[in-house]
Amino acid sequence: MISAQSGSTPRHTSGRHTVRLEMKSVGAARGYVDGAWWPRSTEPTTEFPELCSALAPWVGAVSRVSYHLGTWSVAARRVAVDGRVVRLEGFTTMDPHTVVVIGSDSRRVSLLVVPPDAPGDTGRAQLRSAAAFDSIASVEAIRQGNQRE
Repeated sequence: MISAQSGSTPRHTSGRHTVRLEMKSVGAARGYVDGAWWPRSTEPTTEFPELCSALAPWVGAVSRVSYHLGTWSVAARRVAVDGRVVRLEGFTTMDPHTVVVIGSDSRRVSLLVVPPDAPGDTGRAQLRSAAAFDSIASVEAIRQGNQRE
């Protein structure tokens, strides 16, 4: 299981594979995002449950996931995760490269979403940059490789 104190890529394993997620450590600089996630597809009903399970140490039991409608495939408005119902809320006004995950006690994280088809070196660099201890870079700056903007 992953540790909420860790800034390294967690080794949370679902039934299929390791979730590619990297979070800022406790005490890190506040920035546009709290970390980054690199899903393997744009299928919400496949990817969001695994993300919700992996984020439990940061937000507790997840109650909602907000995402950009144009970035993800069409999905039901609710999905079961670890025996709980999680609401999926798609918006056209959100940054298309982020998701926001909200726990049942209103704790929330905002994550940069690395495109599923990103080359390995690009994906790993974006994961590291978004979770860097001193990063206050915008989503666009991280995506372009400008970690300090």
